[in-house]
Amino acid sequence: MSAFLDFRNPTFRSFAFYCMVLILKMFTVSIITGQLRLSTKSFLNPEDADRHGGPEFVRSHPDVERAVRTHRNDLENILPFVLIGLFYVLSAPSQTVAAWHFRLFTAARLMHTVAYLAALKAPTRSLSYTAGLVVSISMAVQVVLTTFRRD
Repeated sequence: MSAFLDFRNPTFRSFAFYCMVLILKMFTVSIITGQLRLSTKSFLNPEDADRHGGPEFVRSHPDVERAVRTHRNDLENILPFVLIGLFYVLSAPSQTVAAWHFRLFTAARLMHTVAYLAALKAPTRSLSYTAGLVVSISMAVQVVLTTFRRD
């Protein structure tokens, strides 16, 4: 295994920590979605509706749809961050700069989730989305530049 992908490497350890925070956040959004489905009796599948009252509960609800969109947005942003971040760690970045990338992305995604689920006024959600995207692009550009570096 690469020395970079080792828990003795503080950059990898930091990356792993923030990835786990983000994954736990995604699990939380998934649980919230399930709880909203139950509390609003809004199910996608007939078998779930039958278990909780009958076929009339195969329906959508705005709160459930908002939670689903939050989760989908996480998938569209956190998964690329994890992949980009692995390559970024392998590029041997400054430990301090890397930690700030990971912290900022995580803070942006946490704020995005709060803004989405609580329906906060614009531009809170779009600013937090943009902040996370800028961090991911910054890391991706640094990885690309590293591939051109001659040792």
